[in-house]
Amino acid sequence: MPLSAVDTLISTADNALRTVFGVHRAGRPRPQPPAKPGPLSEDERRLAAALMRVNHVGEVCAQALYTGQALVTRDPALKAHLEEAAREETDHLAWTADRVHDLGGRTSLLNPLWYAGAFAIGVVAGRVGGDPVSLGFVVETERQVEQHLQGHLERLPAQDTASRAIVEQMQQDEARHADRAQAAGAVTLPLPMRWAMRAAAKVMTTTAHYI
Repeated sequence: MPLSAVDTLISTADNALRTVFGVHRAGRPRPQPPAKPGPLSEDERRLAAALMRVNHVGEVCAQALYTGQALVTRDPALKAHLEEAAREETDHLAWTADRVHDLGGRTSLLNPLWYAGAFAIGVVAGRVGGDPVSLGFVVETERQVEQHLQGHLERLPAQDTASRAIVEQMQQDEARHADRAQAAGAVTLPLPMRWAMRAAAKVMTTTAHYI
């Protein structure tokens, strides 16, 4: 039975509060490294914590983007696709938050802002461009995240195998999300829009590295 407008609003608000302020529980076990993590210097620990905080922010934004898109789509199949992807992003939220805390760090203080911005983008993409454009945002977002995660794998200390295992699994999941969105009928976003998304992502990741 479809939710009423009030129920949908309550569910959307609940998801936002859980994402930004809740304690997330993954549906899958946290990825385990093939080799035991080695000791980290203080500088290496701070770097790893900052990188994993940035990754956590990315998952907050992905959760918000999918929620916004699912809210406005009228296609039940697309809604199911977005909700399934969001569930996997919840795993990522839990894994990255746990690892940040393991490293003695904290998640971003600006998570409410990141969530609100990504949610708005998801709603606008779905309303203005329809489902093909909404899917195009998924593809472009996930491809950018893949590249971003690859950069983190190159920067994480080699002995921080615990963080690396999480990032590698996330990278595989994001690639799968992009492939599924492409197969579902995504359109390629205009180049200026892709540039704008990259610029916004750069501002976000730079800020989240410290705040």
